[in-house]
Amino acid sequence: MSELSARNKKLADPTPFDRYKVPPKQNLFLMPLIWLYCFFATRSGHLKIHRKNMKGLKPPFIVFGSHHAWMDFYVTPLALFPHRANYVSEMEGFEFFGEWAYRQIGCLGTRKFINDVALVRNIKRCMARKGIVVIYPEARYANVGTSSDLPPSVGKLAKNLGVPVVCINMRGNYIQSPIWNTKMRKQARLDTEIIQLLTPEQLKTMTHEQVTQAISGYLTYDDYAYQLERRIKIDVPWRAEGLHKVLYRCPECENDFTMRSRGAELYCERCGNRVTMNMYGKLVQGVDPYRFSHIPDWYEWQRRCVTAEIERGGYRLDAVVHIEALPGTRCFLDCGTGRLTHSVNGFSLTFTDFGESEEKTLRFSPASMNSVHTEYDYRGHGECITLSTPDCTYFLFPVTPGFNPTKIQFAAEYLHKRAAASKSADKT
Repeated sequence: MSELSARNKKLADPTPFDRYKVPPKQNLFLMPLIWLYCFFATRSGHLKIHRKNMKGLKPPFIVFGSHHAWMDFYVTPLALFPHRANYVSEMEGFEFFGEWAYRQIGCLGTRKFINDVALVRNIKRCMARKGIVVIYPEARYANVGTSSDLPPSVGKLAKNLGVPVVCINMRGNYIQSPIWNTKMRKQARLDTEIIQLLTPEQLKTMTHEQVTQAISGYLTYDDYAYQLERRIKIDVPWRAEGLHKVLYRCPECENDFTMRSRGAELYCERCGNRVTMNMYGKLVQGVDPYRFSHIPDWYEWQRRCVTAEIERGGYRLDAVVHIEALPGTRCFLDCGTGRLTHSVNGFSLTFTDFGESEEKTLRFSPASMNSVHTEYDYRGHGECITLSTPDCTYFLFPVTPGFNPTKIQFAAEYLHKRAAASKSADKT
């Protein structure tokens, strides 16, 4: 990360992003260019868009979209055509493209996995001016092409707004460019459905739990099942390279972080277990299906292993990490190295923040975070996770071994559910 820090040294500015600033509508004069760019960006995937219950629907309405890959941001404007929209976005886009430009394309700034009152206020402002707001409630790309649990706040927001709820469920975006190896697979085919899922009248008769359940049910997806069902053949010879970043535990010797990948193969450097990803996204050994032939099954087995590790008291992360802070929109700030721990008590990050002389510790309880943001090669600098306060996002890159974003994510999600269940039991 030293090169990144050197580039940003002259731009260093610890001023936090102004979350309360009213977002402008998408620039009307930019819209033809945006739609044209999105059309050409999706052309290789032969995008098909299916619209249901959308006839006659006019803003204001809220849109919840499934979140697979960067391609989502090109598909969504085409699905909403001819309407303009505002998009809820993390700080990285503002830093990468520039705040002025990012606001002109309609983005609202927030940070992942925090309670953001300012964001809710700005969404309400957009609704008041008869706008459209797009939210990707999973808050990160799909690790293995399957959907993530949605937080209860999704239903609460929809109920509170009282406007039509529109959902966009995309297919193929993940298999075209999975987060663990974003090289484009041009054989992938993109398919999207946009639907008015709930009317304001329906919202009035439902609890927020029922609204969350309805949205979550519609936004359920499995891109590997879609690939097999459509018989989409992806024959690039490097199709499995990077898969070990999410499938980190060997099912045969049951050791963590021993999996590696090369070409179309995934293998364990400890016991020699070796499987091949075929052209339809299935894992095989020779001509026979592997016991985890469906990649999401292996992924969910790992989740159960982490749950068991926590329950028997064996889970703990203690790692040295390099920290890059992003408080505003100008640049990342180098905070040097620090110590990250994760246990049943949540996350603890001890470091010296940018511009400060004394060490401090930030703590994030399990109840405060329903998940954690994961990256596997962030801007070419390797794997990391992020932890956020309302005024800063900290990107944490491992310096010591034993750090895997997927395992940390599994632990954070289970600990949050356990904390929520405990809180609910206390109320009763």
